[in-house]
Amino acid sequence: MEDKKSLIIAIDGPAGSGKSTTAHLLAKRLGYLYLDTGAMYRTLTWKALKDKVNIKDEKALSQLAKKIQICLKPGSNVETKVYLDNKDVTSLIRSPQVNKYVSLVSIVKGVREAMVAQQKKLGKNGGIVAEGRDTTTVVFPEADIKIFLNASLEERVERRWKEEKTKGIFSNKEKVAAGLLKRDRIDSQRKISPLKISEEAIVIDNTHLSISQTVDKILKQVKKTVK
Repeated sequence: MEDKKSLIIAIDGPAGSGKSTTAHLLAKRLGYLYLDTGAMYRTLTWKALKDKVNIKDEKALSQLAKKIQICLKPGSNVETKVYLDNKDVTSLIRSPQVNKYVSLVSIVKGVREAMVAQQKKLGKNGGIVAEGRDTTTVVFPEADIKIFLNASLEERVERRWKEEKTKGIFSNKEKVAAGLLKRDRIDSQRKISPLKISEEAIVIDNTHLSISQTVDKILKQVKKTVK
């Protein structure tokens, strides 16, 4: 029987599907490392905007990606603490401005190569729950368990709207929906590491599931895998 501590669990899905919260809680239940790949791209985007790096300059973005040091640590709630060069940037990388540009930054080949290299290094020994948009297909194609989380657009809009509201970001649902649809389009149509469902992935539609129910579904799969 394989030791569950050595498993690599990869979760993909569109924005608002509950990937981050699910992965964080799952990792906590299993005693695994939680790898929020999206937070890494957000951190790079925030840094580029802060340093006034041209978002359209792929060479400059790629060079920046190779230089920065990103560290992920467990937080006291469902959000992982993100550190950039030893500075806590957790709250800064979730801003509307970062939301606007992160998809453009993440499609750059050099950026993805640098980020994926860091991610693979973190997960090489297993005992990890990684989530993002290409974790099952590119970052960890050898993952022991692959999950694709999805939910209806209406439910994803509701979740993202509530999330932004709790952070003091007030917007209407139409604007939130437009942002999610744009993100979906960019993620699924990009040439490099597009969002897609791996042939080995277990698809979970959690439109009508709570986060705890979603986590329980994945835990059942973990138990099957380690038998």
